[in-house]
Amino acid sequence: MNTFDPTLDPRAFRDALGQYATGVTVVTVPSQEGPIGITANSFASVSLDPPLVLWSPAKSSRRFNYFSAAQNFAIHILDANQQDICNGFVKDKSAFAGLDWDVGDHNVPLINGCLARFSCRLQAEHDAGDHTIIVGKVISASARTGTPLTFQGGRYVSIET
Repeated sequence: MNTFDPTLDPRAFRDALGQYATGVTVVTVPSQEGPIGITANSFASVSLDPPLVLWSPAKSSRRFNYFSAAQNFAIHILDANQQDICNGFVKDKSAFAGLDWDVGDHNVPLINGCLARFSCRLQAEHDAGDHTIIVGKVISASARTGTPLTFQGGRYVSIET
């Protein structure tokens, strides 16, 4: 195991963080340009009472302003067979063409068929270096069973069930 100072070797730090397998989500918001989405793996549960979740967009993202200004948003946990949805939102903020989606409360775009979906109202934002931590109060949620889309070490990985 190689020990390093993350401030002196940010690439090694990023690679070390990449060893942690994460689920893959798409976060969506309404905008004056239409529905907007972004792929994110920085998602976590925060509290059951009240029901809170968080995610952390990078301030350097060209889509950052859509999400930091949003009072309402939805977080979608992707199924293992939804890699195309993930890739679509990596490339294009408006990758809704061909998707099964609806408009929810406050015009938030809701992607159907995901493993889980959380419709949220902004609870708090916290500065966190080159990211912002966005905490959402979950207003409604839906879920089904299945295998999640996971990412580790710069690639998709499968979970044996």
